[in-house]
Amino acid sequence: MKQVFESTSRTFLAALMAVALLAPSVSFAKGVDESPSAGAMVADAVVARPVLLGFTVVGTALYLVTLPFSWAGGNADEAAEQLVIGPAKSTFVRCLGCINSGRQE
Repeated sequence: MKQVFESTSRTFLAALMAVALLAPSVSFAKGVDESPSAGAMVADAVVARPVLLGFTVVGTALYLVTLPFSWAGGNADEAAEQLVIGPAKSTFVRCLGCINSGRQE
């Protein structure tokens, strides 16, 4: 029984993370006026994006663990913004090498 529960919970968490990462990021997009250098783009691609992706995954897991308490406290939206949406914006809705989140026009 324990093995069935563990495999089911792993599958559920993996599916939940996949759905969260597949959410359309276009709705988060704002115009950004930046001209990053090639070095900034390389550093962003090699260092910043993987770290931010890790923050997004860990934040999503923390949000799910603390969701019952957030609902009880009435701040589930604020918790989602800080733990999931903020890191996801920084990871997926930002031009390569840019500092501010949003789409470059």
